[in-house]
Amino acid sequence: MQRKIKLILSLLVLSIPLVILNNLGVFDRFVSEKHTESETQEPVTVPLAREAQLKYGLPVDSFVLIDNVIDNGESFGNILLDFGIDYAMIHRIATEFKDVFDVRNLRSGKDYTIFAENRDSLNVARYMVYKSSATDYVVFDLRDTGNVYLGEEEVSIKEKSISGVINSSLYEGLIEQGGSPALAVELSKVYAWTIDFFRIQPGDYFKLIYEEKFIQDSISVGMGRILAADFHHNGRSFYSFWFDNDTTYRDYFDEKGRSLRKAFLKAPLDFFRISSRFNPRRFHPVLKRVKPHLGTDYAAPHGTPIMSTADGEVIAASYTRGNGNYVKVRHNSTYTTQYLHMSKFAKGVKKGSRVRQGDVIGYVGSTGLATGPHVCYRFWVNGKQVDPLRQDLPEAEPITEEYIEDYNSFMESLKVRIDALALPLDEPNDPKLRLASLRS
Repeated sequence: MQRKIKLILSLLVLSIPLVILNNLGVFDRFVSEKHTESETQEPVTVPLAREAQLKYGLPVDSFVLIDNVIDNGESFGNILLDFGIDYAMIHRIATEFKDVFDVRNLRSGKDYTIFAENRDSLNVARYMVYKSSATDYVVFDLRDTGNVYLGEEEVSIKEKSISGVINSSLYEGLIEQGGSPALAVELSKVYAWTIDFFRIQPGDYFKLIYEEKFIQDSISVGMGRILAADFHHNGRSFYSFWFDNDTTYRDYFDEKGRSLRKAFLKAPLDFFRISSRFNPRRFHPVLKRVKPHLGTDYAAPHGTPIMSTADGEVIAASYTRGNGNYVKVRHNSTYTTQYLHMSKFAKGVKKGSRVRQGDVIGYVGSTGLATGPHVCYRFWVNGKQVDPLRQDLPEAEPITEEYIEDYNSFMESLKVRIDALALPLDEPNDPKLRLASLRS
């Protein structure tokens, strides 16, 4: 009994302080502070799910990817049968989606990727992606009832610059400095009306600012546009600037706002040598006698495209024993041109058809009286045959006063950048000086 009384007294003694604290509000404040403290602690960070990696818009992590190239003679059906796709699905894709992509158009040497599921150690295709070009692709969805759709890689454009001195040809000069064949072709188009590339000299140089297209930020898929250039030829700088004001102009102009485009191209071919010039007393290599040569011969490999040097109407696309296959184009009441010894005509070129400057009208051959593949280019002014290389040809209209201020503002910033590009020969020979110039 006494032990029981002692236990009750002990509990009473312990409870008295709590009652006092509670009356003073201390206990409630203590609990509240503890609760608030727990609420203001940093929240626990839950890691987010990893973003799915995509290729051609398909999740890479969900499949086994097999990259391959279409072999010569390999068909759509052959490829898919090896990846567990039955004849019914192959037939459905080939027939029901023919209007989207005809599987007979698969070409050897093109890349394709199989997106497969691994089942019992067998890779069963769920998608096949065919790369029809550097940027375009076709997706064959092999699930359920099948589907086919077209896709396009996202293309980014990067601005680049290049400069170099020509020692032999423009093509070699660009390649030596890391340029591409496509860049050489594009530059020849820019200056097609201004510079005769058959007459460029060692020591001529070029400076370019241009665009290059990329997919996946690092894979080059071709040229964009040349934005600005300085082609130094025969002691003179020929500038060109691409100007596009969305309304009136979309072309190349020089530093004074004059168009680089003329009524006629300098030549009907790109990059090939002149094998025989206009000569009223030439000795004919086939007839073995003196016979006037009233044209300019451009030697080039068989099949090289031949371009119309100006807009006009085809007034003849025919064959004669001497001329072989030839095309004659009337440009206006003053100018007419003719292109001889073609291997064949371009598709759609016939008497009465219209052609634009730079259109392909035929291909280099050696038909008629010709000793080798070339095109004989003939030029008439007011009905008289003349040497085209000696003609002072008309130019296109310059930028008008209404837009010249905008053009000058745009052009001058590009010209400063072009002029600042150093040529390879401008680099100091002393390595220390070269390093100092790079740092500056």
